[in-house]
Amino acid sequence: MEIVSVLFVESFQMRQVDGPSTRIDLTGVFFSVAAPSPPPVTLEPHLLAFIACGPDEPGNGVFEVIFRTGSSEDDEEVARNVSPFTVEPGRFTYRLVRGELEFQEYGTVVAHCRIDRGPWHRVPLTLLPPA
Repeated sequence: MEIVSVLFVESFQMRQVDGPSTRIDLTGVFFSVAAPSPPPVTLEPHLLAFIACGPDEPGNGVFEVIFRTGSSEDDEEVARNVSPFTVEPGRFTYRLVRGELEFQEYGTVVAHCRIDRGPWHRVPLTLLPPA
């Protein structure tokens, strides 16, 4: 299995179209956000991951997300989520993770995402001063 894409989103919707086929409508994809007030602040962004399962794969896995203060595996962990999933071989699935991230100052937190013990995919989220 592999991660196709990981994004921070405000919302998403799934709908069927002819085929049968599925469409996913994403709203408000973002990589930065203005703080609601000066730090310290806690944000709860939605991280949406799309996962593909090959036709010869078993379809069971564990999706792991570790939010860190930087891109290195040695950077401080600020939150973590681990969730098992099942997907039909040859199909796609998605995982929605709602992080609870405490920012002590303006800066960037990086979501480190992987399936089982596979390679990490990194997605940054930057906290900006209030608008």
